[in-house]
Amino acid sequence: MLNRPIKNVGFISTRIAGTDGVSLEIAKWVEILERNRFDCFFFAGQLSTPKSRSMVVEEAFFDHPAIKEITESVFGVRTRQPEITAKIHQLKEKIKAELYRFIKKFDIDLLIPENALTIPMNIPLGLAITEFINETGIPTIAHHHDFFWERDRFLVNACQDYLNMAFPPDHPHIRHVVINSLASKELSYRVGISNTIIPNVLDFEEEPIITQRKNCKLREIIGLAQDEPFILQPTRIVPRKWIERSIEIVSYLNLKKPMLVISHSAGDEGQDYYQRIVEYADKHKIQLALIDHLIGDNRRRGGKKYTIEDVYRCADLITYPSGYEGFGNAFLEAIYYMKPIVVNRYSIYRVDIEPKGFDVITIDGFATKKAITRIKRVLKDEELRERMVKKNYELAKKYFSYEVAEEKLIYLINTFKP
Repeated sequence: MLNRPIKNVGFISTRIAGTDGVSLEIAKWVEILERNRFDCFFFAGQLSTPKSRSMVVEEAFFDHPAIKEITESVFGVRTRQPEITAKIHQLKEKIKAELYRFIKKFDIDLLIPENALTIPMNIPLGLAITEFINETGIPTIAHHHDFFWERDRFLVNACQDYLNMAFPPDHPHIRHVVINSLASKELSYRVGISNTIIPNVLDFEEEPIITQRKNCKLREIIGLAQDEPFILQPTRIVPRKWIERSIEIVSYLNLKKPMLVISHSAGDEGQDYYQRIVEYADKHKIQLALIDHLIGDNRRRGGKKYTIEDVYRCADLITYPSGYEGFGNAFLEAIYYMKPIVVNRYSIYRVDIEPKGFDVITIDGFATKKAITRIKRVLKDEELRERMVKKNYELAKKYFSYEVAEEKLIYLINTFKP
């Protein structure tokens, strides 16, 4: 299909909007590509991208009623109903037709499916993309964030045939990108697919604007005084984030006004864990400041007052006690905004991040007296805090900058020859 140099790049996902990790990483890749003179276009079920470069297809969204019905019908069971099979293929054909229209409308040269060929939140979308690649041979870079075998809720299913076919597919026109070394090994071992590791990155060449404590309006909104620490949990409220540990940390600090600020909502994994966290905080007499209704990806869009960047700038300490992460966007963001961070030593952190030598407060599944003592010292000692965050910034600049991703991404694009 390729008969000219690649110029127009089409990103495909279930959603490219808001502050979820995949949407944030897409925005970074777009910046990298656009500064290299590529033009980027977008296909998803929800979009906050420029309308002139976007195509919204409602059935591509993982929370579309028909897609939710399929997902609920094929996971946690061993057989599927014939009508669900028929519905999957009907939606696949509809989405595939829209993909043909997308490619034609924007004259796309290269596709970048973002997690759409990785985690089966939308099976018809993954099948449509896979068939489209097989029918057209269009150059494709599949960017994988979370594989289905990494999530317990997908392990028992009645759709293994579709998972084998499209999550992810193996095709000579697809270059596969993963975000950590453990995923790289698993993809090679399980499916026999070679791949490239491009970690999550931030633009560390562009230094952040640092907000003075007195200029943080969020403090007033949540009722936090100037002399009280702003402790931020910058994640969605989902079980793998282990937010119980953050609540315990705040409790152990014996603060005058113990409060944990949580920036994101419950997301796509239900409300049970949200209710668990509310009750757990109440038990420990910790006030939760849930501010997701104030946070957007753009202050001018949707009536949101603040961006996630504003929240980081207000924070005195970041808690990140996750049990599992694909990489760790919040870790990099804390480093970028020069904030001390408490991090649980989840597997990817141990393998891909910790060996770089970052100066952070670590826990192994639970907060020890030693960790709490160090947190108190870091919050109190400004000089120590400055040394930590500056060292961490320079290390991240070396290992997790745009330039690191740019070198690998441009190389992959250049492997497609007209």
